[in-house]
Amino acid sequence: MRIIFCSPGPKPEPWLAGLRAALPEAVVDNWQPGAPQADHAVVWAPPQQFFDEQAGLKGVFNMGAGVDALVKRRLPPGAVVVRLDDAGMAVQMAEFVCHALIRHFRELDAYAADIARGQWTYRKPLLRADFPVGVMGLGVLGERVARAVAHFDFPVLGWSRTPKQIEGVRCIAGQARLDEFLAATRVLVCLLPLTDRTENILNAATLGRLRPGGYVINVARGAHLVDADLLALLDSGHLAGAALDVFRTEPLPPEHPFWRHPKIAVTPHTSARTLRDESIAQIAGKIRALERGEPVAGVVDPQRGY
Repeated sequence: MRIIFCSPGPKPEPWLAGLRAALPEAVVDNWQPGAPQADHAVVWAPPQQFFDEQAGLKGVFNMGAGVDALVKRRLPPGAVVVRLDDAGMAVQMAEFVCHALIRHFRELDAYAADIARGQWTYRKPLLRADFPVGVMGLGVLGERVARAVAHFDFPVLGWSRTPKQIEGVRCIAGQARLDEFLAATRVLVCLLPLTDRTENILNAATLGRLRPGGYVINVARGAHLVDADLLALLDSGHLAGAALDVFRTEPLPPEHPFWRHPKIAVTPHTSARTLRDESIAQIAGKIRALERGEPVAGVVDPQRGY
C-alpha cells in the first residue's frame, strides 16, 4: 500500500513520521510532481496538479473537518473523500465559542477597558434568558458547541438542513424555518459547512432578523459572511458586536476594517486547530477500514459538498 502526503501548510516531516509509525505496512511519501501513483492521499488544500497526476487514488483523507477547498477540485472518479470527524477539534471549538459568548454576556471587555483607565466599576447583571444562542450547523462540531453552551444555562437553538434531536437544544430544520430560528436568536454561532448554498448566508437580510443587540460568532468560514453587511449592522446599532475567527482572505489584510472596529474581536483562525497525533490515528484507522472494505465515518457527499 502506498500513501502520499500533500499539504502546502504544515511541515511534512512530522506528518510523514507519524503516518509511517501508524501504518508500518505502507510506503508513505511526500508528494512531488511526477511521484509514483498512490492508493490513498492525506491532504490539505492540494493543487489541481496533484489530483491530475494521482488519478488512481482510492481514498482522499482531508486533514480537517472543512472540505470546501477540496471539493472544488477535479477529483479522481473512483476516490472516496473522507474528512476528520473530530480528532480533538470539537472540544476546542466548544471552548472558543463559550469563551466568546461569556466574554460578551459578562461584558468583560468593558470591564477590561475600565480597569485600563484605573476605574473600579460595576454593571447590572444581565439575564441569560435574554440571550438565546442559535447554532447554525449541527454536525459533530456544532452539536458539541450547542451542548456546551446549554451547560451554562443559556437558551439554545440549533438550525440544520435535516432534523436533529439534541437534549437541551431546540432544534429547527430546513430553509423554510430559517427565519423562525433567526428571529428567536440573539447570539448567532456559525458552524455551517461552506457550500454554494451557504456562501454569503450571513448577510444584511439574515443578520437583520436577529434580535436587537445581536452578536455574531463566526468560526466556520469567512465566505459565509458578507463583510460590508456586518459592518453596516454594527454601525447602525442593530448588532452589538462580533467575534470573528475566519475571513475571506487569510491572513486578514492589514487594511481591512475588521482590525480596527471597536465592536469586533478578531482571532487568527485558531478556534479549533488540527491536532496531529489524534488526526493521524483517525486517518490510519480509516485507511485500514477502507482497505478491508468496511464503511468509514466522515465520507463526503459530493452533491451536498460536505
